[in-house]
Amino acid sequence: MTVIDNHEALAKQAESGLSEASARDYFELLKPRVMSLVVFTAFTGLVLAPGHINPVLGFIAILCIAVGAGASGALNMWYDADIDAVMSRTARRPIPSGRITPSEALAFGLVLSGFSVTILGLAVNWLSAGILAFTIFFYAVIYTMWLKRSTPQNIVIGGAAGAFPPVIGWACVTGSVTVESIVLFLIIFLWTPAHFWALALFKMGDYEAVGVPMLPNVAGIPSTKNQIVVYAVLTAVIGVVPAFMGFASLGYGIVAAILGVTFIHCSIAVWRMADGDVKMVPAKKLFGFSIFYLFAIFSALLIDRLAVVLMSGGAGGWL
Repeated sequence: MTVIDNHEALAKQAESGLSEASARDYFELLKPRVMSLVVFTAFTGLVLAPGHINPVLGFIAILCIAVGAGASGALNMWYDADIDAVMSRTARRPIPSGRITPSEALAFGLVLSGFSVTILGLAVNWLSAGILAFTIFFYAVIYTMWLKRSTPQNIVIGGAAGAFPPVIGWACVTGSVTVESIVLFLIIFLWTPAHFWALALFKMGDYEAVGVPMLPNVAGIPSTKNQIVVYAVLTAVIGVVPAFMGFASLGYGIVAAILGVTFIHCSIAVWRMADGDVKMVPAKKLFGFSIFYLFAIFSALLIDRLAVVLMSGGAGGWL
C-alpha cells in the first residue's frame, strides 16, 4: 500500500464519522513510552534546579508536561497517519489501524495542548508554560509537518523538541533558563542523532517506502556511520560537563565518562560494520544502548542530587 492509497483510506475513514475507540486507544495516541522519558527528564530538571517548589505544584508541573508531551504525540500521529500505515513499526497505531479517526486525534491533541499549557501557566509560572507551548509547536509543526519530510537533518534539528523537558522542569522551580538547564538540554539534543540514525540504518526500507529523507537513504550508509560517531563523541563530552560545572559530583562525572566511552565504543562498532550488512547487529545494539545511556545519565544525576540532599540532612532546595 502506498502513501497516496493511505491518504484516500484515511479520508474515507474521516467521512465515516466517530470511531468506537477505547480509552486504551487514546492512551496509545499519547506515545506513552516517549511520554515516560519526557516525564523522567523533566522531573530530573525540576529536582536539580536550585530553589523551592511546593510538592503539589511540582506534581502539577510534571503532570502538565506529561500531558503536553502526549498532546504532541497525538498531533504527530494525526499528521503522520498516512506514512505510519506503510511503515512496519507504526502500522498498528490507532489511526492507520482504523481504531481512531484523524479528526478525533486532531481534536484530542489540540485540547490536551491547550489544557496542559494553560494549567501550567496558571499553577506554576508562565515561562515554563511558554516553553511547553513552544515545545508542542516545534514537535507538531516544525518537525512533523516540515522537517521530517523535507531534510535528512530532520532528526538533528527536530531533536530540540525532545530536549526541552528538563529545561521546562528547571524553569518551573527557578522561573528562568540558566546555563545548567541548557547543558541538560544539550545532553538530549546531541544524543538524539546517533540514537535515531542507528534505528534508521536497520529501518531504511521503511523510510524509503514512505519517502522520508532519513540520512542513510539520502547521504548513504558510510556518511551516516561517520556522523553517528561524531555525535556519540559530542554526547559523551557533554555528558560529563555537569561535574565540571559543579551541579553534579565527581562520582557522577566518573559514571558519565564510563557511559560515554561505552557509547563511543558502540558507535565505532557501527562505523566498522560492513555497508552491506543485512542484519546490522551493531546498529541494533547501539540503538538499544542509546536508550539505556540516556536513562542512566539522568538517573545518575538524580541519584547524585539525592546523595547531596541526604548528606546535607534535609530535603534539599527543591521542596
